Amino acid sequence: MKRVVIVGGGFAGFEAARTLCKTVAKAGSDIEIVLVNPTDYFLYLPLLPEVAAAVVDPRRVTVSLPAALPGVRLALGTVHTVDLDSRKVAYTDPEGDERTLDYDRVVLAAGSVNKLLPIPGVAEHAHGFRSVPEALYLRDHVIRQIELAAVTDDQTERDARCTFVVVGAGYTGTEVAAQGPLFTDAIAARHPELRGQEIRWLLLDIAPKVLPELDPRLSRSADRVLRSRGASASGLTRWSRRRACRRRRAGWSPSRRWPCPATRRCSPAATRRPCRT
Repeated sequence: MKRVVIVGGGFAGFEAARTLCKTVAKAGSDIEIVLVNPTDYFLYLPLLPEVAAAVVDPRRVTVSLPAALPGVRLALGTVHTVDLDSRKVAYTDPEGDERTLDYDRVVLAAGSVNKLLPIPGVAEHAHGFRSVPEALYLRDHVIRQIELAAVTDDQTERDARCTFVVVGAGYTGTEVAAQGPLFTDAIAARHPELRGQEIRWLLLDIAPKVLPELDPRLSRSADRVLRSRGASASGLTRWSRRRACRRRRAGWSPSRRWPCPATRRCSPAATRRPCRT
Protein backbone atom coordinates (compact mmCIF):
# COMPACT_ATOMS: atom_id res chain seq x y z
CA MET A 1 0.00 0.00 0.00
CA LYS A 2 1.31 3.42 -0.92
CA ARG A 3 1.37 6.14 1.73
CA VAL A 4 1.00 9.89 1.49
CA VAL A 5 2.16 11.86 4.54
CA ILE A 6 0.83 15.38 5.04
CA VAL A 7 2.83 17.51 7.46
CA GLY A 8 0.61 20.04 9.20
CA GLY A 9 -3.12 20.30 9.86
CA GLY A 10 -3.66 23.99 9.22
CA PHE A 11 -5.57 25.53 6.33
CA ALA A 12 -3.36 24.01 3.61
CA GLY A 13 -2.84 20.64 5.26
CA PHE A 14 -6.51 20.20 6.14
CA GLU A 15 -7.69 21.05 2.63
CA ALA A 16 -5.00 18.84 1.06
CA ALA A 17 -6.05 15.88 3.22
CA ARG A 18 -9.76 16.38 2.51
CA THR A 19 -9.28 16.77 -1.26
CA LEU A 20 -6.87 13.86 -1.53
CA CYS A 21 -9.20 11.64 0.51
CA LYS A 22 -12.08 12.36 -1.87
CA THR A 23 -9.88 11.78 -4.92
CA VAL A 24 -8.60 8.46 -3.61
CA ALA A 25 -12.13 7.30 -2.72
CA LYS A 26 -13.44 8.10 -6.21
CA ALA A 27 -10.53 6.36 -7.92
CA GLY A 28 -10.73 3.34 -5.64
CA SER A 29 -6.99 3.52 -5.07
CA ASP A 30 -5.24 1.65 -2.26
CA ILE A 31 -3.48 4.65 -0.70
CA GLU A 32 -3.04 5.44 2.98
CA ILE A 33 -3.19 9.13 3.92
CA VAL A 34 -1.46 10.13 7.15
CA LEU A 35 -1.76 13.62 8.63
CA VAL A 36 0.89 14.63 11.17
CA ASN A 37 -0.19 17.49 13.43
CA PRO A 38 0.61 18.59 17.02
CA THR A 39 -3.10 18.66 17.97
CA ASP A 40 -6.13 16.57 17.06
CA TYR A 41 -8.03 19.62 15.85
CA PHE A 42 -7.88 22.24 13.14
CA LEU A 43 -7.64 25.74 14.61
CA TYR A 44 -9.18 28.78 12.96
CA LEU A 45 -6.51 31.28 14.01
CA PRO A 46 -8.26 34.52 12.88
CA LEU A 47 -10.84 34.11 15.65
CA LEU A 48 -8.38 33.80 18.55
CA PRO A 49 -8.81 37.49 19.52
CA GLU A 50 -12.54 36.86 19.90
CA VAL A 51 -11.76 33.87 22.15
CA ALA A 52 -9.47 36.03 24.29
CA ALA A 53 -12.21 38.67 24.58
CA ALA A 54 -14.82 36.04 25.57
CA VAL A 55 -16.87 36.86 22.47
CA VAL A 56 -16.53 33.37 20.96
CA ASP A 57 -16.49 30.03 22.75
CA PRO A 58 -13.15 28.23 22.11
CA ARG A 59 -15.02 25.17 20.85
CA ARG A 60 -16.30 27.27 17.95
CA VAL A 61 -12.82 27.92 16.54
CA THR A 62 -11.68 24.28 16.45
CA VAL A 63 -12.66 21.36 14.24
CA SER A 64 -11.92 17.75 15.19
CA LEU A 65 -9.56 16.29 12.59
CA PRO A 66 -10.64 12.63 13.07
CA ALA A 67 -14.30 13.66 12.75
CA ALA A 68 -13.79 15.90 9.72
CA LEU A 69 -11.35 13.55 7.94
CA PRO A 70 -12.67 10.02 8.57
CA GLY A 71 -10.53 8.47 5.83
CA VAL A 72 -7.30 9.97 7.11
CA ARG A 73 -5.01 8.50 9.77
CA LEU A 74 -3.96 11.11 12.33
CA ALA A 75 -0.48 10.98 13.86
CA LEU A 76 -0.11 13.36 16.80
CA GLY A 77 3.29 15.01 16.88
CA THR A 78 5.58 17.77 15.70
CA VAL A 79 7.69 17.04 12.61
CA HIS A 80 11.33 18.08 12.90
CA THR A 81 13.00 16.27 9.99
CA VAL A 82 12.02 15.22 6.48
CA ASP A 83 14.62 12.88 4.94
CA LEU A 84 14.13 13.03 1.18
CA ASP A 85 16.72 10.34 0.41
CA SER A 86 15.27 7.63 2.65
CA ARG A 87 11.69 8.95 2.32
CA LYS A 88 11.10 9.22 6.05
CA VAL A 89 9.40 11.81 8.23
CA ALA A 90 10.65 12.09 11.81
CA TYR A 91 8.46 13.63 14.48
CA THR A 92 8.11 13.91 18.25
CA ASP A 93 4.82 12.78 19.77
CA PRO A 94 3.08 14.58 22.69
CA GLU A 95 4.86 12.37 25.24
CA GLY A 96 8.30 13.21 23.87
CA ASP A 97 8.95 9.93 22.05
CA GLU A 98 10.68 10.00 18.66
CA ARG A 99 8.79 8.35 15.80
CA THR A 100 9.24 7.98 12.06
CA LEU A 101 6.92 7.43 9.11
CA ASP A 102 7.86 6.05 5.71
CA TYR A 103 6.20 7.72 2.75
CA ASP A 104 5.84 7.48 -1.00
CA ARG A 105 4.72 11.10 -1.32
CA VAL A 106 4.97 13.92 1.20
CA VAL A 107 3.05 17.18 1.40
CA LEU A 108 4.76 19.92 3.43
CA ALA A 109 2.09 22.19 4.87
CA ALA A 110 3.69 22.87 8.24
CA GLY A 111 2.78 26.55 8.11
CA SER A 112 4.63 29.08 10.24
CA VAL A 113 6.00 29.37 13.75
CA ASN A 114 6.51 32.33 16.06
CA LYS A 115 9.34 34.73 15.38
CA LEU A 116 9.92 37.02 18.34
CA LEU A 117 10.31 40.71 17.69
CA PRO A 118 13.90 41.97 18.12
CA ILE A 119 13.06 43.97 21.24
CA PRO A 120 14.95 43.42 24.51
CA GLY A 121 12.74 41.88 27.18
CA VAL A 122 10.01 40.42 24.97
CA ALA A 123 11.11 36.80 25.39
CA GLU A 124 11.31 37.10 29.17
CA HIS A 125 8.21 39.14 29.97
CA ALA A 126 5.67 38.91 27.13
CA HIS A 127 3.13 36.15 26.58
CA GLY A 128 2.52 34.46 23.23
CA PHE A 129 -0.74 34.42 21.34
CA ARG A 130 -1.02 31.59 18.85
CA SER A 131 -3.09 28.81 20.40
CA VAL A 132 -6.35 28.24 22.27
CA PRO A 133 -4.56 27.79 25.65
CA GLU A 134 -2.72 31.10 25.15
CA ALA A 135 -5.96 32.89 24.21
CA LEU A 136 -7.70 31.49 27.30
CA TYR A 137 -4.72 32.45 29.45
CA LEU A 138 -4.98 36.02 28.17
CA ARG A 139 -8.73 36.11 28.84
CA ASP A 140 -8.29 34.87 32.41
CA HIS A 141 -5.30 37.14 32.99
CA VAL A 142 -7.21 40.25 31.90
CA ILE A 143 -10.13 39.36 34.18
CA ARG A 144 -7.74 38.72 37.08
CA GLN A 145 -5.98 42.08 36.64
CA ILE A 146 -9.25 44.02 36.63
CA GLU A 147 -10.46 42.20 39.74
CA LEU A 148 -7.15 42.75 41.54
CA ALA A 149 -7.27 46.41 40.58
CA ALA A 150 -10.69 46.68 42.18
CA VAL A 151 -9.48 45.49 45.60
CA THR A 152 -6.32 47.59 45.92
CA ASP A 153 -6.18 51.06 47.44
CA ASP A 154 -2.81 51.82 45.85
CA GLN A 155 -3.55 54.04 42.84
CA THR A 156 -0.18 53.30 41.24
CA GLU A 157 -0.82 49.56 41.38
CA ARG A 158 -4.37 50.05 40.13
CA ASP A 159 -3.14 52.06 37.14
CA ALA A 160 -0.60 49.37 36.31
CA ARG A 161 -3.16 46.58 36.51
CA CYS A 162 -5.50 48.57 34.30
CA THR A 163 -2.88 49.03 31.59
CA PHE A 164 -2.63 46.38 28.88
CA VAL A 165 0.11 46.42 26.27
CA VAL A 166 -0.15 44.53 22.97
CA VAL A 167 3.10 44.16 21.06
CA GLY A 168 2.80 43.86 17.30
CA ALA A 169 0.42 45.96 15.19
CA GLY A 170 -0.25 43.32 12.55
CA TYR A 171 -3.57 41.59 11.95
CA THR A 172 -3.73 39.72 15.26
CA GLY A 173 -2.30 42.44 17.47
CA THR A 174 -4.59 45.10 16.05
CA GLU A 175 -7.66 42.91 16.58
CA VAL A 176 -6.63 42.05 20.15
CA ALA A 177 -6.24 45.76 20.89
CA ALA A 178 -9.62 46.49 19.28
CA GLN A 179 -11.49 43.76 21.18
CA GLY A 180 -9.70 44.36 24.49
CA PRO A 181 -11.30 47.67 25.55
CA LEU A 182 -14.83 46.35 25.04
CA PHE A 183 -13.97 43.31 27.16
CA THR A 184 -12.33 45.22 30.02
CA ASP A 185 -15.10 47.84 30.09
CA ALA A 186 -17.67 45.07 30.55
CA ILE A 187 -15.67 43.52 33.40
CA ALA A 188 -14.96 46.86 35.10
CA ALA A 189 -18.66 47.75 35.03
CA ARG A 190 -19.24 45.00 37.63
CA HIS A 191 -16.92 46.75 40.11
CA PRO A 192 -18.15 50.06 41.55
CA GLU A 193 -14.64 50.63 42.93
CA LEU A 194 -13.38 51.17 39.38
CA ARG A 195 -15.90 53.86 38.47
CA GLY A 196 -13.90 56.64 36.83
CA GLN A 197 -10.74 54.51 36.56
CA GLU A 198 -8.99 54.79 33.22
CA ILE A 199 -8.31 51.43 31.56
CA ARG A 200 -5.65 51.75 28.89
CA TRP A 201 -4.88 49.51 25.94
CA LEU A 202 -1.62 50.29 24.16
CA LEU A 203 -0.77 48.81 20.77
CA LEU A 204 2.97 49.02 20.22
CA ASP A 205 5.10 48.28 17.20
CA ILE A 206 8.39 49.38 15.71
CA ALA A 207 6.43 50.34 12.58
CA PRO A 208 5.12 53.92 12.39
CA LYS A 209 1.47 52.85 11.92
CA VAL A 210 -0.93 49.98 12.54
CA LEU A 211 -1.29 47.27 9.89
CA PRO A 212 1.76 48.55 7.97
CA GLU A 213 1.41 45.80 5.36
CA LEU A 214 -1.98 47.13 4.22
CA ASP A 215 -2.99 50.08 2.08
CA PRO A 216 -2.57 53.39 4.00
CA ARG A 217 -6.32 54.06 3.75
CA LEU A 218 -7.11 50.76 5.53
CA SER A 219 -4.41 51.43 8.11
CA ARG A 220 -5.92 54.83 8.92
CA SER A 221 -9.38 53.29 9.18
CA ALA A 222 -8.12 50.67 11.67
CA ASP A 223 -6.40 53.38 13.67
CA ARG A 224 -9.67 55.34 13.92
CA VAL A 225 -11.52 52.25 15.19
CA LEU A 226 -8.83 51.63 17.81
CA ARG A 227 -8.95 55.20 19.07
CA SER A 228 -12.75 55.26 19.13
CA ARG A 229 -12.64 52.27 21.48
CA GLY A 230 -10.07 53.86 23.74
CA ALA A 231 -6.96 52.03 22.50
CA SER A 232 -3.91 53.93 21.33
CA ALA A 233 -1.04 53.06 19.01
CA SER A 234 2.56 54.04 19.60
CA GLY A 235 6.13 53.20 18.68
CA LEU A 236 7.93 50.72 20.94
CA THR A 237 11.59 51.08 21.78
CA ARG A 238 12.35 48.87 24.78
CA TRP A 239 11.04 46.46 27.41
CA SER A 240 11.99 46.60 31.06
CA ARG A 241 12.24 44.05 33.85
CA ARG A 242 10.39 46.60 35.97
CA ARG A 243 7.12 45.47 34.38
CA ALA A 244 7.09 48.46 32.07
CA CYS A 245 7.70 49.24 28.44
CA ARG A 246 9.26 52.31 26.91
CA ARG A 247 7.38 54.05 24.12
CA ARG A 248 8.68 56.69 21.77
CA ARG A 249 7.58 60.17 22.90
CA ALA A 250 5.70 58.70 25.89
CA GLY A 251 8.23 57.35 28.40
CA TRP A 252 7.69 54.27 30.53
CA SER A 253 4.25 52.62 30.84
CA PRO A 254 3.80 50.34 33.88
CA SER A 255 1.90 47.13 33.17
CA ARG A 256 1.59 43.56 34.47
CA ARG A 257 1.78 41.44 31.35
CA TRP A 258 2.00 41.95 27.62
CA PRO A 259 0.33 39.78 24.98
CA CYS A 260 2.73 39.47 22.07
CA PRO A 261 1.20 38.34 18.75
CA ALA A 262 4.63 37.62 17.32
CA THR A 263 5.54 37.78 13.67
CA ARG A 264 5.83 34.54 11.71
CA ARG A 265 8.56 32.60 10.00
CA CYS A 266 8.48 29.40 7.99
CA SER A 267 8.36 26.17 9.99
CA PRO A 268 11.80 24.57 10.54
CA ALA A 269 10.41 21.31 9.14
CA ALA A 270 10.12 22.96 5.73
CA THR A 271 13.46 24.77 5.82
CA ARG A 272 15.82 22.30 7.43
CA ARG A 273 16.53 20.67 4.11
CA PRO A 274 15.65 21.93 0.61
CA CYS A 275 13.00 19.92 -1.25
CA ARG A 276 13.37 18.74 -4.82
CA THR A 277 10.73 19.86 -7.28
